[in-house]
Amino acid sequence: MAGLARVLLVAASLCLAVPAGAAGPRDTSAYQGLGTWVDIWDGAQWAKPEAAVARMRDLGVTTLYLETSNYSQAVDLLRPAALGRFVDAAHANGLRIVAWYLPSFANVARDLRRSLAAVRFRSPKGEAFDSFALDIEAKVVPSAAKRSVRLLGLSSALRKAVGPDYPLGAIIPSPRGMQLRPDYWPRFPYAGLARSYDVFMPMGYFTYRYKTAAAARAYTEANVEILRAETGDEALAVHAVGGLAGPATIAQVRAFATAAADEGALGASLYDYATTSAAQWRALSAAA
Repeated sequence: MAGLARVLLVAASLCLAVPAGAAGPRDTSAYQGLGTWVDIWDGAQWAKPEAAVARMRDLGVTTLYLETSNYSQAVDLLRPAALGRFVDAAHANGLRIVAWYLPSFANVARDLRRSLAAVRFRSPKGEAFDSFALDIEAKVVPSAAKRSVRLLGLSSALRKAVGPDYPLGAIIPSPRGMQLRPDYWPRFPYAGLARSYDVFMPMGYFTYRYKTAAAARAYTEANVEILRAETGDEALAVHAVGGLAGPATIAQVRAFATAAADEGALGASLYDYATTSAAQWRALSAAA
């Protein structure tokens, strides 16, 4: 626990570097509507951010989720020049853009620093990401109990650092998947995370388990309903993430997007942009 105390001290020292948001309820609009994902391995998109974003706009995408780094990288922000181009292009095309980072929980101070680097990032035009989301899935720390303690400490420090008005997203493993694989992350701290994050983004990758549209729909519904039950919040803001896009059928994509809408999710997206086909985009757009 001494390590978490040090993290909180680091967070306090970084608070002044993070601009305060406007007073009032947090704005979760960055998570609404049709989203898409670009990770650090999508070289074609990083080479031509403006072209990628223009196509996203034409496809009806409202939010781009962009990975800024992960725990295995040597730097806090990967390709900062291209990051700036993505942010400027997104805003110029009317898209919101959310930064995301994958922490290890083995070095919580580093995870916090890299998360805040994304929050504080500014493009050459002075533009910032519209929100930040933490990608919660790594098992570098073998003990689930220790992982949960470190996750909650990091999340609390992140919330303290960004202030009470900044919107935060939690990208989490599939709740239904964790029921089916209880050894993956026993006693996942849903309620604790709800104290720090405004929007939950379950990675409901139905293609890992199912081949039919009906099963994809049921899996998506279960993920949202379990989340709301575990947090005790029937109105919990959720953005449903489905996929993987590559092996997903059109019927599955349509069932996923329809289920997300029927469950009252803020929005939906497939993982990821590079592997989503033209027919899948049409199915997503029709459901949206």
